[in-house]
Amino acid sequence: MSRNIQVSRLDRRAVEDQRVEIVERKGVGHPDSICDGLAESVSRALSQLYLDRVGKVLHYNTDETQLVAGRAAPAFGGGEVIEPIYVLIVGRATKEYDGRQLPVDATALAAAREYLAETVPALEYGTEIVVDVRLGEGSGDLQDVFGEDTQEVPMANDTSFGVGHAPLTETERIVHEAERELVTTYGADHPELGPDIKVMGKREGDRIDITVAAAMIDAHVAGLEEYDDAVGGVREFVTALAEDHTDREVAVDVNTADEYEKGSIYLTVTGTSAEQGDDGSVGRGNRANGLITPNRPMSMEATSGKNPVNHIGKIYNLLSTHIAETVTAEVDGIRDLQVRLLSQIGRPIDEPHVADAQIVTEAGVDLSTIEAEVVDIVDAELADVTGVTRRVIDGDVSTF
Repeated sequence: MSRNIQVSRLDRRAVEDQRVEIVERKGVGHPDSICDGLAESVSRALSQLYLDRVGKVLHYNTDETQLVAGRAAPAFGGGEVIEPIYVLIVGRATKEYDGRQLPVDATALAAAREYLAETVPALEYGTEIVVDVRLGEGSGDLQDVFGEDTQEVPMANDTSFGVGHAPLTETERIVHEAERELVTTYGADHPELGPDIKVMGKREGDRIDITVAAAMIDAHVAGLEEYDDAVGGVREFVTALAEDHTDREVAVDVNTADEYEKGSIYLTVTGTSAEQGDDGSVGRGNRANGLITPNRPMSMEATSGKNPVNHIGKIYNLLSTHIAETVTAEVDGIRDLQVRLLSQIGRPIDEPHVADAQIVTEAGVDLSTIEAEVVDIVDAELADVTGVTRRVIDGDVSTF
């Protein structure tokens, strides 16, 4: 098989050489990320349901999940939710196969309950957040694209593309790891910190400014002094993390909209801004690599919730990121690499319409000396494209 793999020099400076760089990550408790996480947890649960019941993944997509914000009255020592958050899991799913009914809606609700309990534990399911399921039947022509059981490589469900890049810049690594470490390592010892943490990074020349919006949980904050201590703790933690990743000048600000004199602070009952007027949608936040990177090409596709068998909006965004990471890890002399994979509907997903790798090499490295090695890696990863499906179903790959 001869795949259309193209390798060329990237006609721009590496991101690290650009004067201004902007990077964002919306944390797992952000309303958009809650939608991403719910859509993907339901997606994995449906895939496993189909595998268990019929031996293969049937047609579905849950990537239209929406969140309508609630209303809360936070207070030092503990407030209350006045109106619950409402989540609508929307999409398409196969509910009957070979005359057998499948518990699709029940599976979706169970997956949503489990995900919320793990991710936003301060939210009481059923009273402070209400989840509804409206999954219709899929289009017949798109179901046919799935093919038969004997088909080794699925056909693409759409003419679409995915993009990925590597290696991450210092700013990208700081932004991504700051949110992850705050939610996990730091959060384990600081129950006042909620999971709704948004991190914005700006590098201007050799100075990196990090702005953190961190929702604090009122039940663990006795007063304004304790709140100020909590904000200061986040600032110190992120500053230390950033300084471990760069020799550049670093400045960190936390909850910059606070106005202590007016009593206006980022205090919440549940740890997410979804409790008070902040709506959410799948695909409106982080891209497949967990970041929002306006200095890089990005796909507008929502990765979370799409089926992992033949939906290019999911598979090619995850695969292009994996290819970029693999190439830069195994091939010396690459400063910056972006990968673009374009599908054509009805074409095998291991044969993209084009696989395009654009490279900025290190000083003194001729692209021609590494081109063949890059092509071999891209070709091998495309040949193993169905491996993405299994890793997604197993939860080994993050989609946001």
